[in-house]
Amino acid sequence: MERGGTIYIITNFTHTTLYTGVTSDIMFRVKEHKDKEHPKSFSAKYNTDKLVYFCSYDSVAEAISEEKRIKGGSRKKKIKLIESMNPEWEDLWELVKEW
Repeated sequence: MERGGTIYIITNFTHTTLYTGVTSDIMFRVKEHKDKEHPKSFSAKYNTDKLVYFCSYDSVAEAISEEKRIKGGSRKKKIKLIESMNPEWEDLWELVKEW
């Protein structure tokens, strides 16, 4: 049975930088961002550790396809996507931890 995947968008404190990623373990991956497990990474460099959007898919292939679509879109489209789920740009980390 194939494992599902989750796409996510994280941002920094001022919401000036957006990072889109895909993972099969959202809780583990966001914790890596928050703990700056990879200090030379894009997300560590730009302090993107605030989870503002996520969506799960039945397959990793579907999640990767959606990640590519989102990454190919404009910043304006990413903001619209975030605000469709999270209009206040709250950190959804606590929600993921309980999920």
